[in-house]
Amino acid sequence: MNFGVSEMIAVIMAGGKGTRVASVNEALPKPLLPVKGKPVLEWQLECLKRQNITHIVMTIGYLGEQIERHFGDGSRFGVTVEYVREDVPLGTAGALYDLKGRLIEDFLLINGDLIFDVDLHHFMAFHKARGALATLLVHPNDHPQDSGVIVADEDGCVRRWLTKEEERGWVPNCVNAGIHALSPELLRSLTGRRKTDLDRELLKPSLPSGRVFCYKTPEYIKDMGTPERIREVEQDIASGRVQAKNLRRTQRAVFLDRDGTINRYAGFVRRPEEIELLPGAAEAIRRINQSGYLAIVVTNQPVIARGEATWDDLREIHWKLETLLGREGAYVDDIFICPHHPHKGFEGERPEYKIECGCRKPKPGLLLRAAEKYNIGLSESWMIGDSQSDMLAGEAAGCRTVRLDGETGLNEAVKRLLSEGA
Repeated sequence: MNFGVSEMIAVIMAGGKGTRVASVNEALPKPLLPVKGKPVLEWQLECLKRQNITHIVMTIGYLGEQIERHFGDGSRFGVTVEYVREDVPLGTAGALYDLKGRLIEDFLLINGDLIFDVDLHHFMAFHKARGALATLLVHPNDHPQDSGVIVADEDGCVRRWLTKEEERGWVPNCVNAGIHALSPELLRSLTGRRKTDLDRELLKPSLPSGRVFCYKTPEYIKDMGTPERIREVEQDIASGRVQAKNLRRTQRAVFLDRDGTINRYAGFVRRPEEIELLPGAAEAIRRINQSGYLAIVVTNQPVIARGEATWDDLREIHWKLETLLGREGAYVDDIFICPHHPHKGFEGERPEYKIECGCRKPKPGLLLRAAEKYNIGLSESWMIGDSQSDMLAGEAAGCRTVRLDGETGLNEAVKRLLSEGA
């Protein structure tokens, strides 16, 4: 029997053993570990139900009978639950063979050890608009050096997928969060019910098709990989941060200038080697991350218009910035760039960028674009920079502003605004 065409199906991979968190409770499968008194899977079902996603398939293996006893047919939780049972471990994708031919519409595939609150309909709309075979939900995190990293183009098409063991150089802080939108077409390569790795055997081999995308979001997603992360999530649930990060809710942001604010001012930056973090910058951004505000860079980069750097150069400059921040447990949620410069007469300049625009600070266009993308309440947000141009842009957007000077660095400014905006 196939699933209905009009409904969105969520498949939850709940067969993992959870060896890293076995010390919490060895008698439970990982997806039943309690978080604030409820199993991880129960938090997932509540998030899905809030978004009217009520048809759930769980792939179960290790101690799976406990999961089945707890959830039954799902009626007690207001959803419908079916099960795919693994008598032997089938990896992260082998159990999907049982759904081949039954899933006739694009579906969600979710790791069973996540606490999340994400606008899943918006995620699926992104996936369908691109005709994708697969879309990975990705985000920056505070330990990118221990994570696989996704490298994508401006439209989100995945070009490289680096494991944490691979040498990587300067790379974006862009990590697979464990939530996927998949086309049933992807399952055609499953030829039998055998142990199959989702990443290595299905997703990575599909990259040359140009139909694997990533959807980057600042919304809340955290896995229960260690006892420490369980404690962090419980604190975030208690504070209301988990649901507050869903983009259907109004967000608050700290907008940050780049040169002279995050990195040492050295004139126009044209190459990655010219980027050097200012003392305290990573700590300041880490404070923003922990506060629940979005950390968003808004920067004028006339080197594009002047022909002094290419978009590839600028991308690598920002990858270095993200790498340096990530090494200190900090991340920015996004970077918005104005490439324009109205003054002409530079050798090698690019005429298409030599225009008067609405995004070059002191105009507020970059902040307004960010606000539209992330549902940001500008009156509850801040602009921090080292120039009058930054202040005028923030004021024009309706933000509160903090100007840095020789005595006030970014870390002190962030401490002050967080105490005022708490």
